[in-house]
This record gives sequence, structure tokens and C-alpha cells, in this order.
Amino acid sequence: MSDNEMTGGEALARMILAFDGGPMFGMGGFQLLPFYDAARRLGLKHNLINDERAGCFAADAYAKVTGRVGLVDATLGPGATNLVTGLIEALNAGTPMVAIVGDTHRDHSWKNMTQESRQLDILRPCAKEVIRVEAIHRIPELMRRAFAVATTGRPGPVIVDVPEDICHGTHGFTDDDFRVDPAHGGAPALRCRPDGASLAKAADLLAGASRPIVLAGGGVHLSGAAATLQRFAETFSIPVAHTMTGKGAIACTSPLSAGLFGRYDRIANGLIEESDLILVIGCKLGEIATKRFTVPPKGKRIIHLDIVAEEFGRTVQPEIVLWGDAKLGIEDLAAALAPKAEAIRARLAPYAAEVPQRMAAWRADVSEKLNSDEVPVSMGRLMTEINAVLPADGFLVADGGFAAHWGGLLFDTKQPGRSFVPDRGFASIGYGLPGAMGVAMGAPGKKVIGLTGDGGFNMMLGEIETARRMGLDLTIVVVNNAASGYVKALQHLVYGPGAYHASDLAETNYADAAKALGCHGIRVEDPGTLRAALQEALATKGPSVVDVVVTRDPAKMLPGVDNRAAAKMKKGDRPA
Repeated sequence: MSDNEMTGGEALARMILAFDGGPMFGMGGFQLLPFYDAARRLGLKHNLINDERAGCFAADAYAKVTGRVGLVDATLGPGATNLVTGLIEALNAGTPMVAIVGDTHRDHSWKNMTQESRQLDILRPCAKEVIRVEAIHRIPELMRRAFAVATTGRPGPVIVDVPEDICHGTHGFTDDDFRVDPAHGGAPALRCRPDGASLAKAADLLAGASRPIVLAGGGVHLSGAAATLQRFAETFSIPVAHTMTGKGAIACTSPLSAGLFGRYDRIANGLIEESDLILVIGCKLGEIATKRFTVPPKGKRIIHLDIVAEEFGRTVQPEIVLWGDAKLGIEDLAAALAPKAEAIRARLAPYAAEVPQRMAAWRADVSEKLNSDEVPVSMGRLMTEINAVLPADGFLVADGGFAAHWGGLLFDTKQPGRSFVPDRGFASIGYGLPGAMGVAMGAPGKKVIGLTGDGGFNMMLGEIETARRMGLDLTIVVVNNAASGYVKALQHLVYGPGAYHASDLAETNYADAAKALGCHGIRVEDPGTLRAALQEALATKGPSVVDVVVTRDPAKMLPGVDNRAAAKMKKGDRPA
């Protein structure tokens, strides 16, 4: 082995390449110049972003659809602090991510260095772990640690803080220094099985249940367990409802899919109410999923399978906890129930048959709204057309706010797996465009639609240049209601018609904006032209923007396609 004198920046790049890492998103500064130089020389797939938050969102979405570690870098100070929102999305969503962050030269720290801040104090609550590199020779060791932490347990973001003198300094590394366990290039790098005795009890409860239901969260996708869960549901005739991040835990088109549960639902909340046993898988049962902690109702028998023990009992008290990997836990439950599979399936068949019947009744009830010809375009019609044009292996990325709620309620995945990508870890506005960029990089050749509001698109409009520069094929659907729609709708519900403040936007033609930035743009004002516009955009190379003029009526902005009327609001209530 020969010594290789190299900079700390090159050692960072070599460690990322050792994990087969990339793409990476970032915006450089002096502190990380040696890293950028090494990325150029060594062929690390690295992309200049226009805003570090967008880079974090793109890396997050890439990781969500591939299971690979998302990668982002930022210079010190404002670069580091611009990562905060995206890091918290990754932390709350369980996204494996490694962020390389530059920091001041240690010989001059705390002497009012340019852009200096207490950035580690700011970043520490935003990450699963913060690793500060204090010695150049430890870079390989600490990068192995970063990838290991990011990809085990509940995955999450890890920050590697690199002072300027560490990045620019040199050390004689050996080839052995850059050996890694490739398993830590993606999540889950390690799997563990639930306790056998607890699992046997859970299997006994499932074997005797007359109306069991599975509540699936995003942890199903983190475990890569969607196909396993669909087989389990079909083997035993057990319906599955899902959270927004859990959509695709089984195909929405499956007769066993009860759809979204919680704040908005089709039929799932009623099935949960009637159930005698609930199997929660990879779900934190947070506010949205539980309709502010009222679903499931008190007194239900619950089995909770999750990789994070701290989630047990946080919002509901389960009768049995299964601490372990979702995929292995489902497989073990299936194996324990296998001798009784035929009898269970036959016994539950009439119950399971209720699900498609209720779903068909729901569709008939809301058909007028799903197929509405009203002008401006209704959200129900927009979602119907997206369902029609997006192929089974396509992806819908949903921005925060009502894009995710409408998408979660009405988008139908046609196969198991994560083809619906919302940013529900932090529900930040602005995810739609950079999220679509990350998905397009993670699933090249697949059709990708990013659904975003005009407010969210305004935040990230500059990233259209990034998407064009990178040659990414994606379609951005702008829900153009000339408002911060979620806020305006809530003001309407809470304070009444006309009581709006700081929730209106200027009327803007985003198709023209896209064209000015060198991209394809189509404006849709009539629902009859919507399908053709979407098909044209999906067939166009490079980024396309479909600017859809939707209702300006605040009473219609939130999902109402479930045919519920907003009740009289009381102080403290939250309708959406």
C-alpha cells in the first residue's frame, strides 16, 4: 500500500464514492473548494443548486424513491443555516442523508470570521447526529460513522462539519483507509426481527379477529415492505388504510385498499371505527393521521410494529408492541399465520368484500366533483386527470399544504411502492419542484409530476434553471389560485367569507414564467384541455410547467370531495 498525500476535501469525496454515492446537491464556498476540486477530478456526480434548501429537498426525494443516501453540501454560515428546513424534513420522515458542511478555520474561529455563526448549535436539533471533524486523518472513520448512522434504525440526516483547515489540509492516506461496508450506502442497512413471544401473541390476536385492519405509514416504504404487505393483505383478506407517506403500502387500486385515513379519508375512518383489531405498521400516528388524535377511537385493540421503540404509546397505547423491521415483522406474522391462512382468508372474505363495495359507493357519491367541468378548474378534476395520465411506474411529488392533502386523498397508486412522494416530515411549502428533480434523478426514464401551489412555486422558481441545466425530464403542475390557498381557506372557515388577510397573491402566468426561463410552459384555464396539456408536458424533453387556473373560492380550496360539510368552527378547532 502506498501513501496518497491528499487534501481533506479529496478524502471526503473518496469516501462518498466508496459508498457509490451520488447525485449530490450543493452550493460551494471557499471552505469546501478542495472537495469540489476532487469531485471534478474523480467524477463524483455533483450538481450546483440555486438554494441550499432546494438541494436538501432534492436529496431527500432522491433518497425516498431509491433508498440510497441523499447527499448535500453547504458552505459555512448562510449555506449551513439554509439547510435547516430540509434537514428537519429528512429527520422527521426518516430519510437517509449525509450533509457535508464547511466551517471556519480553527486558527481564527470566533474572531468575527466572514459568515461565522454558532451553526452547530443551530443544526444539532435538525439531524440524527452531528459529527465534527477535528483531525484530518479521521475523515474516513467519521464518514463511515455518518453513513452508518444515516442508514440504520429509523434512517435520518447526519451532518459532517468540516473546518476550513481540515478540508484544505493534507494527509497521507492509504488505500485501506477508504474501505467501507457498501450496505451503508442505503437504508435499511441492517434489519432486526421483533421478539418471538410478542409476535406469537400478535398472530393469535390476528387469527381470531373478525374485522382487522392494517394502518400503514411511511415506515413501510423505508423498510421496502410494500410488496410484502400487499401479499400479506391478500393472503389473509385484511384491508389496508394508509397515511399520506404510507400511500402505496399496497396499490391503491387493490380491492383491499381502504385509502387514506385520518384528517381526510374516503372510507377508512369508518372501517377503523368498526374494526376489532388494528395492526399499525411503520406509522407514528401523528396529528394528521389521527385526525388530531381522535382516530382510532379509544378502546381499540392495537398491535404496533415499528423500528423505533420511542414511538410506542406516544399517541395511543398498543396492546402488543413489535419492535423491529417492518418487512421482517410482516414476514414473521405471515409465517406464524400460514397454517391457518386458508381458513382466515375464507372467514374474512365477506368482510374484505365490503371494501371495494364501499369504495365504489364513495366514487359514485363524489363522481360529479371528480369529473367536474366547472371553470376555473376544480381540484377534484385536476386529480382525476393526473390519475388518468400518470403510468403505473410514474411518480407524483406533492408539495406541502393542500397539494399533499388533495394528492393523499385522491391520487391512486397502481402498484405497491412509493410512487407518491409528499414532504410530510415537515410539510414545508416549496418541495414540489426540487422534490420532482430528486425523483427524476432517482428514477430516470420514468414520468414525474410535481404538484405545487403557486406559493410553493414562487419559493423555488429559480430551480427551474437548475432543472433545465441538468436536463431533467419532469412536469410541474402549478395549482394557481392566486393565493396562499391553505391559509385563505382556513381564514374562510374560521372567520367567515371575506375575512382574509395576507393570503392573496398577484395573478401570475407561470407558463410564461417557465418560457422566459427557457422551459416548456402550458396554461390551462378549461378542464377540457387539461388531459391533453398534461400528456404534452409528460412527452416533452426537459422541464415542463403546466399552470392550472383553479378555483378562487376559498370554500372549495380544501379537500371537500369526501362530501363532508364544514361544521361550525369553535375556537381552537382545526378543520384541515
